[in-house]
Amino acid sequence: MSDWWQGAVIYQIYPRSFLDTDGDGIGDLNGIRRKLDYVASLGVDAIWLSPIYPSPNDDFGYDVANYVDVDAAMGGVEAFDALLAEAHERGLKVILDQVLSHTSDQHAWFQESHLSKDNAKSDWYVWADAREDGTPPNNWLAAFGGPSWSWHPVRMQYYFHQFLRTQPKLNFHNPDVVDAVLDVLKFWLDKDVDGFRLDVANSYVHDASLADNAPVPPADRDFLTWAHPPRHQQHDRDWNQPENVEVMQRIRSLVDSYEDRLVFGEFAGDDKILGQYAGGNDRLHTAYTFTLLEAASLERSVFETYYEKIAGPVDDLFPCVTFSNHDVPRPVTRWARGVHGGRDATRVAKLGLGLLMCLRGTALMYQGEELGLDDIDTAREQVRDPFGLIYYPYFKGRDGCRSPMPWTAEAHNAGFTTGTPWLPLGPSHPGLSVATQEAGSESVLAFAREAIAARKSHIALRTGSLDLEDSDEAVLAFTRKADGAVVRCAFNFSDTAIETPFPSGGTDVLRLGQVTRSGETAQMEPLSFVAVQV
Repeated sequence: MSDWWQGAVIYQIYPRSFLDTDGDGIGDLNGIRRKLDYVASLGVDAIWLSPIYPSPNDDFGYDVANYVDVDAAMGGVEAFDALLAEAHERGLKVILDQVLSHTSDQHAWFQESHLSKDNAKSDWYVWADAREDGTPPNNWLAAFGGPSWSWHPVRMQYYFHQFLRTQPKLNFHNPDVVDAVLDVLKFWLDKDVDGFRLDVANSYVHDASLADNAPVPPADRDFLTWAHPPRHQQHDRDWNQPENVEVMQRIRSLVDSYEDRLVFGEFAGDDKILGQYAGGNDRLHTAYTFTLLEAASLERSVFETYYEKIAGPVDDLFPCVTFSNHDVPRPVTRWARGVHGGRDATRVAKLGLGLLMCLRGTALMYQGEELGLDDIDTAREQVRDPFGLIYYPYFKGRDGCRSPMPWTAEAHNAGFTTGTPWLPLGPSHPGLSVATQEAGSESVLAFAREAIAARKSHIALRTGSLDLEDSDEAVLAFTRKADGAVVRCAFNFSDTAIETPFPSGGTDVLRLGQVTRSGETAQMEPLSFVAVQV
């Protein structure tokens, strides 16, 4: 029997942008609670909440000032307890985002650590002396630009931060730190949360010798190198240390001491990284990489890479599959704009949803994906993301995918808030609102429910194996099998009609567009797919 999370659909909520109930323009937990019936109506199994803890919001919750409290702006602990109880009443599990690699510099631990070199928490963060010329101790680079080291005048030392200078890195070589973060997880498990998503989970442990990172050869650098200075480096010293595996093992052991819980991680790195940290009985239950999240176009090779080179070779791994979250442009923006400008956004949204529900893995689905939302465009004065503030206008940051959910067709804020929203809504988003789409049987929302229902009602789509079939680059064809059930799927990613091998017979499970099967072939119109139980 499979664990509940294998083949489940987990719906990620970015709380600041879901629904505001007090008019301050920022979404809150009471807003999520009010919309639980809507979330349950999608057919999803769980919700994953981006960070809800007290934070100065330099990185909008991913800079935690207190791991065992709930931000007052979100409604506090009382609002969370009510949300948890009502979610469980509806059969929805609740997953919390945990940002354990670093804290805010406002966290009590750092406030004590920075005061001296000999206090009780002096070694809870990564401190180092300057080199002889006053420069940082090594070449490590921060994800948002510049060195990963900032000088602190009180300790007269540098401290390590992988992101903003206000996000100091915890020292996982200190066993007291490891015990402390495990106590954080235990606190929330004791409150009956159903599990955790671990942010940047391969970055917990650094090389204690502080040796330089090796460079990435110029020929191997990708198109994002300009925006992410760390992509010039191999991160063989500041991330991905062998001891990081031991931390994952301790986290898994703790989570497994509670019944029916899940812990999964976010990982960035080479093709072998999932096997180090996820799968089996002693690593995280599952995990995802950025392979599919960063796919700028729909091509067979993208999925071949993920299933045959990244997730496939890992023994005992039931992977995650995801196209969208709070850090990357939405699928409609990537696949119906840019190099694919002019594509019908509704069609692309449906194609993406159908693909997500047919592929093997625990499906992570981001709020608004079921509406076919695209990214908003932001003027300089509207930018909130620190990443965008640094590089605007060449890179506008991650605000584009974080815009508020449109609940009604009302032109002013689309039912998200009675105040001024913290980010603007997209000009087309009121027309894509939940209320608008609820009234249409051909809407993206209606299709999302149909696709999720198809996944839940066919064991081959939930938990079956996935075997890729030979095909043209524009076609993705594969077979899912479980307990004697077989579902064959074929997706035409191109803008032209194609003919592809596909046997006739069987019963349609899910389809999009005109697909005519005759003999051993199928005629598929552009951006279409079919899933057939045979």
